[in-house]
Amino acid sequence: MATSPQDEARAALAAAGQLPDAEIDLAAVALQFARIDAPEADWHAAAASLTELAQAAVAAATADPEADAGDADRRREVLATVIHGRFGYAGDTEHYDDPANANLIRVLERRRGLPVALGILWLHAAEAAGWTAHGIDFPGHFLLAVEGGRGQALVDVFAGGTGLAAPELRALIKRIEGERAELRPGLLRGMDKRSVLLRLQNNIKLRRLRGGDLTGALACTEDMLRLAPEAALLWREAGLMNQRLDRIGAALGCLDRSLEIEPEGETARRIRSVVEELRHRLN
Repeated sequence: MATSPQDEARAALAAAGQLPDAEIDLAAVALQFARIDAPEADWHAAAASLTELAQAAVAAATADPEADAGDADRRREVLATVIHGRFGYAGDTEHYDDPANANLIRVLERRRGLPVALGILWLHAAEAAGWTAHGIDFPGHFLLAVEGGRGQALVDVFAGGTGLAAPELRALIKRIEGERAELRPGLLRGMDKRSVLLRLQNNIKLRRLRGGDLTGALACTEDMLRLAPEAALLWREAGLMNQRLDRIGAALGCLDRSLEIEPEGETARRIRSVVEELRHRLN
C-alpha cells in the first residue's frame, strides 16, 4: 500500500527526533511539518527555493571579506540584503494570524511569514554561509543572533533584518508587555534547533485551539512530539487534550509518559491527581 505524503513527512519527523540537536537540518524538518499541514502543496519546489537561497548566501558571503572575516553586524547586513532585498521575504503585517505564515512551504511561495518562519530562512542561509546564528526566545516576538569574532548582532527578521541595540530592545519589550516593562536578565535566551521548530509549530497549535479545532491541535502536538519525544510539556498537553476529547486511555498514556520524564515537582503532583481521577473513570 502506498504511503501518503503526510505519512512520509511524519516518518521523517520521527527520524529527526532521534538525532542530536546539532545534526537536525532545520529547514528540511520545517518542510516536513509544512507537508503535513498542506499535503497538496509543492514541497519539491519549496526545497528548490531553499537551495537557491543557500547558494545566494554562499555567494554573498564569499564576496564580502569584512563579513567573512567575522564582523557580526556586517554579516547581518549581508543576510538581510539576500533574504529581504534580493528574494523579497518580509513579515506579514496585514494577515499576521493567517496559518500560512507558519507553514514554510507557503512562506516560500508567498514570501511572507511569521518571525520564527522567517528566522528559519535566516538560520538556513547563515549555516550555508558558514556563519553561526541562533534563535532568541524573546517574549512574543522571535529574534535572531548572528555571531561574529567580537560578539553578536541581534536581528529583527520580521522587520527586514534590522539590527537591535538596547534602545530598540527596550522599545520592543514595552510594545509587547506594556509601558511598565523593562529589559531584564533572560530576555535574550538562546534557542536550540528543536526549540525553534517547536515555536513554529506552536503557532499552528494555538491558532487551531483558538478556532475550536481541538482534534487538529492534538494532531499538531502529536507531530511536535515526533520531533521532541522527551518534551514532558507536550506529553502533558496531549494528555489533557485527549481528556477533553474523552479519549481516556490515550490521555492516561500521554500523562504517564510525562511523569516518566518529569516525575518530581508541583506540576507532576497535579498530573498525578488527574491520572488518579481518570483511572477511577475507567473502573
